[in-house]
Amino acid sequence: MYDTNEMILEFQSKSQNESFARTVVAAFAASLDPTIEELADIKTAVSEAVTNSIIHGYVDCVGIIRMKCSISENELTVEISDKGVGIENIEKAMEPLYTTRPELERSGMGFSFMEAFMDSLEVESKVGVGTTVRMKKRLGKPDMMKGYAQEANQKVV
Repeated sequence: MYDTNEMILEFQSKSQNESFARTVVAAFAASLDPTIEELADIKTAVSEAVTNSIIHGYVDCVGIIRMKCSISENELTVEISDKGVGIENIEKAMEPLYTTRPELERSGMGFSFMEAFMDSLEVESKVGVGTTVRMKKRLGKPDMMKGYAQEANQKVV
């Protein structure tokens, strides 16, 4: 059995709370002794997920965004959920450069960044109900990763 830790944070879908969410997830992940690069990756992915909830989930209103983080062994899981408008076509929304808000000069790269910076990305959404983005990242020093590398038939030097 592995030692686990979990936290849940709810905040309003206001742009000033995006940096707050980034800071909270970085502080939570600190117990895994991540590298600066790993922290930057996590913060960027969280920033993109929270921004999507603010800009796309709650189009013209303020709602609640829920961030749930958990650590199990050396893996961080982050879930960002909203009860906004939902995503009609997840596959299309995940295409690079696709945006439903071009008038706001959005780049359409949010999901691409999340995929690039995290080890896994899952998106669940239902129109009129909301969206949950679940991201995972394994963290730690190479000696902490040896067990994971053996499981995945990879070599960590």
